[in-house]
Amino acid sequence: MIFDRVQTVRDLIAQTTTRTGLKVLAAILDKPYQTGRKVAKDFKSTMSIVFDDVLPQWNYTAVPEVQVI
Repeated sequence: MIFDRVQTVRDLIAQTTTRTGLKVLAAILDKPYQTGRKVAKDFKSTMSIVFDDVLPQWNYTAVPEVQVI
């Protein structure tokens, strides 16, 4: 299928559900993606990665260290 607009794809994705009734949220990011950004040198040592119990190779959350100012 050839899509005529980005909104068409967003609408089709938004109509998606799972067998258990979960709905998919879809949003269009229309800002340019900034390339070349660098993370702090200690990023890996201060970032906690929490892996999902069911599909840890696909689902995880990166939890940044909270800095108190």
